[in-house]
Amino acid sequence: MLPFSRLSGFILLASYQARANVISTTAYTVPGAFPTSVYGTYWNDPTATSAQPQPVITDPVTNEIFPYELTDPANFPQNDTVDPHPLPMIATPSQLMEEALAQIKAIATNPIFGNDTCAQCQASLAVSKMLVLGAPEQGPLLAEAVCQYFNYSTTCYNEYSRLALGSTFSQVLALANTGGYDGQNLCAHFSLCPMPPTVPLNTTGWFAKPKPNPLPPPIQPSGQRLKVLHLSDTHLDPRYSIGSEANCSAYMCCRDNVFNAASPDRIVLPASRFGNYYCDVPVDLMLAAMQAIGPLAGTEESGFDFSIFTGDLTSHDPDNQYSRAYVEYAEVLSYNLLKKYAGPAPVYPTIGNHDTYMQFQMIPYTTGGPLGNQFNWLYEHISSMWEYEGWLPEESIAYAATHYAAYAVKRTDGLKIISIDTNLWYTNNYYSYINSTEPDPFGILRFLTDELQASEDAGERVWVIGHVLSGWDGTQAQVNPSNLFYQIVDRFSPHVISNIFFGHTHEDQLSIFYANNGTVMNAETALAASWIMPSLTPLTNLNSGFRFYEVDSATFDILDAYTYVSNVNEFPALDNQTEVGPTFYLEYSTRDAYGGNITWSANDPLNATWWHLVTDQMMLDPALVQTYNTYQSKSSVAGLNCTGECIPAKICYMRSGSSSLAYQNCPAGYSSTQ
Repeated sequence: MLPFSRLSGFILLASYQARANVISTTAYTVPGAFPTSVYGTYWNDPTATSAQPQPVITDPVTNEIFPYELTDPANFPQNDTVDPHPLPMIATPSQLMEEALAQIKAIATNPIFGNDTCAQCQASLAVSKMLVLGAPEQGPLLAEAVCQYFNYSTTCYNEYSRLALGSTFSQVLALANTGGYDGQNLCAHFSLCPMPPTVPLNTTGWFAKPKPNPLPPPIQPSGQRLKVLHLSDTHLDPRYSIGSEANCSAYMCCRDNVFNAASPDRIVLPASRFGNYYCDVPVDLMLAAMQAIGPLAGTEESGFDFSIFTGDLTSHDPDNQYSRAYVEYAEVLSYNLLKKYAGPAPVYPTIGNHDTYMQFQMIPYTTGGPLGNQFNWLYEHISSMWEYEGWLPEESIAYAATHYAAYAVKRTDGLKIISIDTNLWYTNNYYSYINSTEPDPFGILRFLTDELQASEDAGERVWVIGHVLSGWDGTQAQVNPSNLFYQIVDRFSPHVISNIFFGHTHEDQLSIFYANNGTVMNAETALAASWIMPSLTPLTNLNSGFRFYEVDSATFDILDAYTYVSNVNEFPALDNQTEVGPTFYLEYSTRDAYGGNITWSANDPLNATWWHLVTDQMMLDPALVQTYNTYQSKSSVAGLNCTGECIPAKICYMRSGSSSLAYQNCPAGYSSTQ
């Protein structure tokens, strides 16, 4: 047998011989000229060598000649404008809403997002934004549907319909940068994103003049004391129903239309005549407090030198039960009572987050059109009430009517009071999430700065009043506006700003402002303090209270503060009789309660330096924090204790005049005694 290699060679040779009989040649050179006979006609000269031949082609199906422009190398079409390019059919508004909801559901269940609730939230906001821009009337319906799908509430219609927050959310989504900082900020409000960082603040050009160095000589105390009443968060409830359920399962209690879910057919805790821990202020409690003020302060004959009211007149009704008329009713009734019992000297009020409809909401004028003017009715009515009561001069009234109810007024004794609408930075004001990288989208802080500059030039002392606090634990104020406010306070303290007053939390609190954004916190760098006034309303689990200050008549520094409370747990015993009403008593003197171990003369002011020394004492003696915590609830038997991490947290809150600093420095979760 032949070896395999020799056998394969014979086979290959035989194959070549067979193919040679078939292939006549192994190479061919074609003619250089184009074979013009292939086509009948040409658009160009087919014999030319400088361009590709362009034959005239006829479609045998349509019998139409394809145009030269279709293949002309120098002029072929760049965009096909002849053939159809189908688009989806126009969706009806309801279809858009259904698709938006379907996309939000898909985002919520898409495994690609994993547990990234922040990405899910912002993606859903982007979908929602497109819906409200294309079909605004569908926004509230989407808000309701999302509420139901995620089981946010059992009363989604009442909370998110067009008659409630649905219209507000629709406006905010249309105007906010939902894919950027605004969206993250809004999602953080619902605990779905981390809080976005405070935007670096550039104050170049913000202040007309640098801070004087050295500061002008301080005004010398007069040795004469003024008495100034401070009331806040009265939350009068004209719908309060005596004997109704005071321990209800759904806001708000002491109303005929609520019940306790554990006992729906039987009242567990009857609403007492003068109020309860889960309820707002009945007229009986409001009048009881008004009657007690004069005898306790010793002003029955003389009256107060003046009073301040730091906002929140109306009860905590659900949004669907609010209306413009209800807000205006509360304004008229409450201001008339303040005039009667705190007068005849002026009461200087500020606007609270509940003093509007929709509650909490204020929109910048710069939004323009009907949206930008939608709260004008409020500013006009409330400023007209202040004029009616005789509290403010004409020029202050005129400014307030067209500037978010803000005003400045100079008293005859030399003190200027500047009232600002702090709803501009309130975290529950959803319009504050529009352009939330901006520190002053409402222009209120520009007004404040200009007024303070004018006071510095004139050598005046100033009190600043607002409702929503700028700092403490950081949860109430947007970080960027509160950061700018802090810098304004730094610039004009201590020589211009004497004191700052807020309300809102219903609890007795205080925050200190330091130089250089609190980079060093000590007695030397402490510049100003904000007094956060406890409420008249007991809501929630608090006693009812008010306060008056002793104030030097030249420096307008506070020399002492006296807080009075009434024990709400004793109110049920006052039912079914008319011989006695609630007892209000002196809870504490600020100087006596906190100043025992501080070297401070009897006529030295309770200023930021003194308050910083108080916090130093708290660090040495935690029992003083316990005292502070007790007074924070107005000595309520239902107040929570403060132990462990709560103790340094409270001190940190007291040293945080802005939300930005609170988030940066302080443990969360210990702000309230409720």
